[in-house]
Amino acid sequence: MLTILPLLIILGCYWVIEISSKNRVFDSLDVVPYNKVGIVLGTARHRVEGGINPYYQHRIDAALRLYKAGKISYILVSGDNGSVYYNEPNTIKKDLIEGGIPETRIFLDYAGFRTLDSMVRAKIIFGLDSATVISQEFHNERAIFIARKKGLAAVGFNARDVEGSQGIRVHTREYFARVKVFLDLIFNTQPRFYGNRIRIE
Repeated sequence: MLTILPLLIILGCYWVIEISSKNRVFDSLDVVPYNKVGIVLGTARHRVEGGINPYYQHRIDAALRLYKAGKISYILVSGDNGSVYYNEPNTIKKDLIEGGIPETRIFLDYAGFRTLDSMVRAKIIFGLDSATVISQEFHNERAIFIARKKGLAAVGFNARDVEGSQGIRVHTREYFARVKVFLDLIFNTQPRFYGNRIRIE
């Protein structure tokens, strides 16, 4: 029983988030609802072993498609800016501009260290009541669950997922990330930083 219980908890956390986000994540531009702001969740541009991180590239591609289809009017890039050598928001912004999105339509959240931070700060710091989250489906499901628990009415537009060994590793970690969601809710975990409010307009 002691070995089965942790497994049941992990699976339960996973499926609660999956079920709660049902009908709130979208693959098609035709059916995803309009929101003023799309939130691109950051990740590293390059893989440790070299080359472009496909999770990163697919999120850039999804954000460009969403904006050019008129499904969002602004983009909030939320990611890790942990050191002078690592800055997810600025890197993503450069690629979005290169893809054709005007700089004036892009806002940066430099303190999106975790998905929790990104969702809470979108609500509190950037004043959003609703938004479209842009990431892979499994990540969107978790982000939407957190957002709605924190008062942000979010939907997700799914970037293309990644297959192979890299995809398996990431999807395995997701099971534990979803357990952490519930621990954060129980202990009322707060973002690492808040700061001054910023209006997206």
